[in-house]
Parts: sequence; C-alpha cells; structure tokens
Amino acid sequence: MIRVKVCGIRRAEDASAACEAGANALGFNFWKKSPRYILPREAGRIVASIPEGPWMTGVFVDESPARVFQAAEDAGVSVLQFHGNESPEYWDYFVSFRRVKAFKVGPHFQPDLLGKYSSADAFLLDAFVSGMVGGTGQAFDWAVVEKTKQFGRIILAGGLNASNVAEAVRRVRPWGIDVCSGVETEPGKKSPELIRKFIAVVRQTEAELAGHREQISTCSPLACDRELRNLCPNEQQ
Repeated sequence: MIRVKVCGIRRAEDASAACEAGANALGFNFWKKSPRYILPREAGRIVASIPEGPWMTGVFVDESPARVFQAAEDAGVSVLQFHGNESPEYWDYFVSFRRVKAFKVGPHFQPDLLGKYSSADAFLLDAFVSGMVGGTGQAFDWAVVEKTKQFGRIILAGGLNASNVAEAVRRVRPWGIDVCSGVETEPGKKSPELIRKFIAVVRQTEAELAGHREQISTCSPLACDRELRNLCPNEQQ
C-alpha cells in the first residue's frame, strides 16, 4: 500500500479530516520561514488528539540538534523529516527517531547523494524551486525517481493533486506520496473534500493496478508482455 502523507498541517480539523480519509502520516512544519509554520506546542495539541497509527512527522531545515530534540518532544512527533543541507554526521544524532531525508530535484540533482543516508527510513523527492523548501506546488521529471529507488523507500512530492496523482502512481510506483498545496484552499488551510478526493484517487489507482497484475498473471505470454508494456512502462527499462 502506498503511504499518503498530508503535510503542512496547522489546524486540528485538517488533521482529523486527513486521518478520517485514510492518511498514513501527517506533517508539521517547524521551519519558521514557511507559511505553514506551526509552533511545536500547538502541533503537540493536535498530535495528542489523533489516535495512534499515522506517522506524526516534524519537518526541519538546518536546525540545531538541540532545537530538533526540543521541538520533537514538545510536538510529540516520532518521525523527523530534514529538508536542508544536513550532513550524514548531523543525521546520526537522531538514530532514536524514524528519519526521512528530503532532496530537491533540479537540473543538477545527483541521485547518488541518497547513498550517504543509508539508514533513512525513506527519502522524499521534491521539486527544486529557488528560495522555497517544500510546498512548492511544482512537479519535477519523474523519470529521475527510477535512479533513486536502489537507495531505499521513495516518497514522491511536488505539485501533486487529485488530477495528476493517478499518473504519478502508475509511472513512479513510489513507496509514499506527499501532498501539501494540492489539498489546500490557501497555504496552511486544507480542504477536507480535496483530501478525501486525493486519497480516494490513490487507492483507486492502486486497486486498478493490482487488478491488472492479477489479469496479466493469467494471460498468454505474448498478451502479458503487451499488457505489461502498456501499464508498467518503467518496469521495461
């Protein structure tokens, strides 16, 4: 099952709507320059209201280890997502947490960089937009993802919404999907309707792919090959 993370949560009602719709993770942005910034203690009140299950994720950008630990404690998050230039040595401070390392994918992106963070629970790939850290609303060339899967679980982010996430799932087959601006009416304000629609499209696409795979398993070799090329172009590379 593809894990769906709704990021940029600032309101309790948005967190509840995401969990009711089937989100597997919530993201709280602790980078002060973000329009979706939330105080860790405010995030903590939201986290305390959510039943156990979803990954509660704190998003950080080049923070001191001391502040990360304090914010994580105040918010009650168990997953840390790092969006800055954190070094592998910095990364090792936080071995007691689940950790996600984010990378901005632009013209000069180097997939091999993921190998420096081999203990990551997942890697998040987002579009590079100068001066912005996440929540860009911009997509990148998804073909790059195939070059990163050897390093671990991949969470796809960047410009995803209910209109294009089905194509993303079919083409990329990520371990996870991260959505932020694609389910908002304005920065930091989520739409329950858009959240439900987004997650429903992800689950429907998964079910369709699973059904096609079952169908392929019973067809003739020639027909199987033709069907697989149509449905799973990445698997032919």
